[in-house]
Formats: sequence, C-alpha cells, structure tokens
Amino acid sequence: MRALLQPQFGDPAEVLSVQEVPDPEPGPGQVLVRVLLSPIHNHDLWTVRGSYGFKPEMPARAGTEAVGVVEALGEGVEHLSVGQRVASGGSFGAWAELIVAPAAGLIPVPDAMPDEAAAQLVSMPFSAIALVDFLDLSEGDWIVQNAANGAVGRLVAQLAAPRGINVLGLVRRADGVEEMREQGIERIVATDDDGWRDRVREIVGDAPIVAGVDSVGGSAAGDVVSLLAEDGVLVVFGAMASPTLEISSGDVIFKQVVVKGFWGSKVFPAMDREKRAALMGELVSGIASGALTLPVEQVYGLDEIADAARASAEPGRRGKILLRP
Repeated sequence: MRALLQPQFGDPAEVLSVQEVPDPEPGPGQVLVRVLLSPIHNHDLWTVRGSYGFKPEMPARAGTEAVGVVEALGEGVEHLSVGQRVASGGSFGAWAELIVAPAAGLIPVPDAMPDEAAAQLVSMPFSAIALVDFLDLSEGDWIVQNAANGAVGRLVAQLAAPRGINVLGLVRRADGVEEMREQGIERIVATDDDGWRDRVREIVGDAPIVAGVDSVGGSAAGDVVSLLAEDGVLVVFGAMASPTLEISSGDVIFKQVVVKGFWGSKVFPAMDREKRAALMGELVSGIASGALTLPVEQVYGLDEIADAARASAEPGRRGKILLRP
C-alpha cells in the first residue's frame, strides 16, 4: 500500500513523501480500515517537525485522524462489521491507504454524515467540547479566545451558545470578522485595529471575562490575559505563532490569574467513559443537524502533500485541508 513517510524531522513540505509499505494486518481487538479521507491538523505538522509532545522514531509515518471503511476484523471484534464506515482520532500513521486501529477507539459514522465531516469528527470537535467542559463555566459567563476563526475556535463558539456561555473571539485580521459572521458567529474583534480594546468593551460591557483560551502564544497570550477579570483563568491550548507566552506579570499578580494547560492526550484518558460517550453523542447530533459545522477548504492526494502542507499553513483558510489516499 501507499503511505506518507518521513526519514527525519523537518518541514512537512520537504521531508514527507509517498512510499510503498507492506499492507498491515489486524491483530486481536484490532480493525483494518481502508482510509477515505484524513485531515491535516497543526499537531500533525508539529509532529513531523519534531516540535510536538509526541516524537516518533525515524523513519516514521504521519497523520492521526481518518474516516474509512472496515476491511477486516481482528480476533474478538464483534461490535463492528466489514463494510462499515468508522472514524478514528488516535491512529498514528493515518496518512495512508490502510491503517490498523484498536476496535474500541473506532466510532461508527451515521449514514447521513458526509465523509468530509466524519474525517474531522474526533480530534478538533472532541477537543473543543472537552475544552468547554474543562473550563467548567456557568450560564451567563463570558470567555475570550484567540484564533477564533480556527477549527477549534469556531466549534467552541458553536458549542457554548446553547449552554448560555458568552464567547468573545479575537482574530488577527479585519476580514476574519466578516468571515465568522458568514458562519453565524458574532462577537468577533480583529486585533489589527488600534481601537480593538474599545470594541471589546462595547461588546462585553461591564461583565467580567472569567476565562480565556490561548491557541497562538507570544504577545497574543498577553492580549487574552489583559482582558481577564480578577481570579480569571487562562487555558493554554496551542502555540500557533510562538511556544513562549508573553504575559504581563502585573496581570498575573494583581488579578491573581491562574494559567492551565490543555492537552487532549492528558485530558481525554482522565475523563470517565460515560462523560466521553455523552460528549461524543452531542457532537454527532450537532454535526448531523447542521448546528456544528466542519468546513473543508480543499482535498489533496497523498502525492500532493507538499502543496497540502503549505495550504494548511495559509492565513485566511476557511476550512480544513484533507488528504485522500
């Protein structure tokens, strides 16, 4: 079969290439899945570069999430069937024609859900809903998040609304405000305007902003903290621009701000099974009804990985970049 491999850490557009590798076979409790579509996430690209919390041994495969069709069942697998469509969010090496995944981690995909949405079902949506749960907010609370027009940012806004949680979103470009409005998401402020803090107060008024989510790093993290109320909480979700947080010590000291990290690999296993099932059920229902949207920018073939990786890093992208084996 064909799969993307890297001989060393580096720029994904340079080190990844299509190679022929032996077809995998499912062992006990495993399933062989023929991949239909697989998304490119930031953490996938960071892993290729060697800058993520998980560093595979070289040479290595790449990709972590996919939707596909069950091709064969390993011993002891009874709740799935050959020909069934499934989603997987934790299958390293997903950028390939075939993958082997633990049966317990596969999610049956409803017939009404298109492949493009099912390919994104687990990593970003579940991270977003787990993040909302992690924040432990009450109805009427205000939160602020940067990278509001990213996949997780859009989903957090959509998931918070029915809970009565108010979300203020920060984007780096003025045209990002209109982009979000087209998706039905309001309360967005562009930080490239000198008067952006005044715009924030026009939206929020005197209400305290009790929590913030930083997915950018650098000075953008400081912008989020500067808006927090006393005893506010900053949750560090990502580092799109910088691995270093530039936060005013005065804000931390005088507001008694608490800084927490959020990493799905730590949060998900600690969550009890019933809560995981309930949150996933909420996601599936929301996507099927159209209340949650998972837009796609473009689909590339495996042999177009260089173009796909560059496209994934393009500012102003309005949806995910997907790979089709």
